[in-house]
Amino acid sequence: MRGALETGRPHFMAWLALPYPPAVEAVARAGFSSVTLDAQHGYADFDAIVAGIAAAALAGTPALVRLPLNGYGLGARALDVGAAGVIAPMIDSAADARALVDALKFPPVGRRSWGPIRAAGLLGLDRESYLAQANDLTLAIAMIETERGLANVDEIVAVEGVDALLIGPNDLSVSLSGGTAVDPAHPKVVGALDRVLAAARRSGKPVAIYANTPAFASDYLRRGFSMIALGTDLDFLAKGAERALADVFDAPATGAGPGG
Repeated sequence: MRGALETGRPHFMAWLALPYPPAVEAVARAGFSSVTLDAQHGYADFDAIVAGIAAAALAGTPALVRLPLNGYGLGARALDVGAAGVIAPMIDSAADARALVDALKFPPVGRRSWGPIRAAGLLGLDRESYLAQANDLTLAIAMIETERGLANVDEIVAVEGVDALLIGPNDLSVSLSGGTAVDPAHPKVVGALDRVLAAARRSGKPVAIYANTPAFASDYLRRGFSMIALGTDLDFLAKGAERALADVFDAPATGAGPGG
């Protein structure tokens, strides 16, 4: 996962609210670079995370987990069962980032407890090899999605063990507008993008962003974001269903009768 990000090539992540293995595997096989199981606003509990990571692994795709608020303990368990990284929402300060790192990184960087129940096996590593490599193999990603987090972004990204930032433009718009708008195209949000990109570049760390639509994703690519979370599985399902119905009436006549 880290090596893929360091190439600088576009990395598209599918955001999954539905943690059911067949759905995870189907989306993972669609060509995304990674998938994220959402335990904050989606339906992923720990059992679903275990199954979802396995389904993504079957498709040869790394899986990340977005935590519920302050769910650092769940983050460590997700790494134990093979998550390639953990995304933490509402990181507002260096202290928040430090708490995240403490839970997810082994000493001397953090205070993660030993117990990679499944992770070492998925990676084909023995105990000693996993311990030696785990801090580099797994990502701790801090979400910047509040006015306070934006103000403290340089301090947040400078915390040792924070591997990347991820902008949540929907929550950021709510925060920056004083609770009057949910709009990723809000001028204050657009103005904040370069600030976060610059902070990440100064630290030498990647920055990702959530894109509500493919049009937003295209704009973010032009702005310099190389890691983009594109839509949700619920969006894909709804749009695919709508397209299937539309195709019935848009398809040209074939002349085939009921008998084929």
